[in-house]
Amino acid sequence: MRKALFWLAVGLMVFVFVFPVLWIYVTALKAPDDIFSDNPFIFTPTLENFDYLINVRPAFGELLNSMIMSVCSTIIVMLISLPAAYSFARFNTGNGHILFITISTRMFPGVVAAIPFFLLFRTLGLLDTHLGLVLLYTYFNMSFATFLLYGFFREIPESLEHAAMLDGYDRITILRRIVFPLIKPGVAITTMFCLIWSWNEFLFAFLFTRRVARTVSVGQSTFWGSVEIQWGPMAALMCIAVLPTLIAAWIMQRHVVRGLTFGAVKG
Repeated sequence: MRKALFWLAVGLMVFVFVFPVLWIYVTALKAPDDIFSDNPFIFTPTLENFDYLINVRPAFGELLNSMIMSVCSTIIVMLISLPAAYSFARFNTGNGHILFITISTRMFPGVVAAIPFFLLFRTLGLLDTHLGLVLLYTYFNMSFATFLLYGFFREIPESLEHAAMLDGYDRITILRRIVFPLIKPGVAITTMFCLIWSWNEFLFAFLFTRRVARTVSVGQSTFWGSVEIQWGPMAALMCIAVLPTLIAAWIMQRHVVRGLTFGAVKG
């Protein structure tokens, strides 16, 4: 009975998470009349919604914008956050004050910073530019990544580094050959979180872009008009938009699972 209840609970959880994704893909393959049909499971598959995204209302530019800004901001964040988190964990840089200031940038809702950033970006000419959103995503993700990596670095015993120093290794070599292989799961999960947040971010992309740097999350909202909602094309674009995060999660799933449980059990 306990085993049956366990698998029933697992099945319900899988259904809750998988069914919305399957429903989106099914809707993307339906004609407009089939979407509002009384029987949603009987329809003739069609690719006209994807054809609409290619020929009528191209969405490739929005997908490319999201890819550029997500990847670039994540790379910059990791290049800054890795040495910063290591410095905070090993040398207590700033006696905890700098770490607190870094984390405090995520203690307020993003909408609070919207107006100051908008005025600043307008003055600097960064509105509706790729560079503007890259800098903005870097700013918001850097504090989160630093705090997360700080916890992962703290889980690695300092005795390993001391032993390596006795063998004649310098600090850079220790970080590259000893610390980084151990912290790799933490780096993977941090990278995933930064990528997903940047890819799905809507508020700042909506406020700071128009057409040149518009992301796919903002592009989704353009199918919601005052007269009608284009459910088919919107579902088709959503099908394409979720693929990069699903592929990235699939590729790094081993490190992600390890990173989620990193430091949970000691012994």
